[in-house]
Amino acid sequence: MDYADYQHLLFDRRPNGVVLITINRPEVMNATNARLHWELTQVWLTIDADPAARVALVTGAGRGDISLVEEMTTNHEAVARTLREAADLVYNMINLDKPVISAINGVAVGAGLVVALLADVSIISETARFTDGHTRLGVAAGDHAAIIWPLLCGMAKAKYYLLTSDFIDGREAERIGLVSRCVPADKVMETALGVAEALAGGSQHAIRFTKRALNNWLRQAGPIFDQSLALEMLCFGFEDVKEGARAIREKRAPSFPSAR
Repeated sequence: MDYADYQHLLFDRRPNGVVLITINRPEVMNATNARLHWELTQVWLTIDADPAARVALVTGAGRGDISLVEEMTTNHEAVARTLREAADLVYNMINLDKPVISAINGVAVGAGLVVALLADVSIISETARFTDGHTRLGVAAGDHAAIIWPLLCGMAKAKYYLLTSDFIDGREAERIGLVSRCVPADKVMETALGVAEALAGGSQHAIRFTKRALNNWLRQAGPIFDQSLALEMLCFGFEDVKEGARAIREKRAPSFPSAR
């Protein structure tokens, strides 16, 4: 794909090789619909194929789209499509040798959180909040969680937050190692751009080869991720996810059939 082909991602190509990517569905708080979910799998291939791109900086807080979740409870084709795309999103980010910086300045869940935490360097606002809300929805924590959270913050914290779906703010995320740096809200983009520009001006071979080597830790965890993703998709066949989606729409605590 060419940059012009994207519908929900905006691109600002800077002269030093930094490509600023902004998630852009403001009318629905950047909720990740089917098209945006697919675009987030493809953008890393576009960056990889662009010889002028040295560093990707992605921003734009977002949340999940409940309508997509509800479709998956009755449409096996949607489940199969999402399974493939969720894997592509993670592996395409891992296999991109060019550095990715994330600027987290709002509430991040769903695919937006995947991108934020899989980025090589993550800069978060002190006031930003995020959660991996899979278990609150009634599905297993698939997406990116099993492949990256234990490496970032250790198994004890990973299990706590993935099992409870508790929210984490910027300061706590930095304290436990889930993000690279936490800064005041008005310094997030300035800090992220500073890191991106420094990497764009560095030795490209050295930086990309270092990332490639470090990401072998993630590649080793590939079978763990693949199973977590399959188990997440399996959960869409149970009644719990329907109740979880209703509870989110109605802004109440869920009453899961499996817990009655």
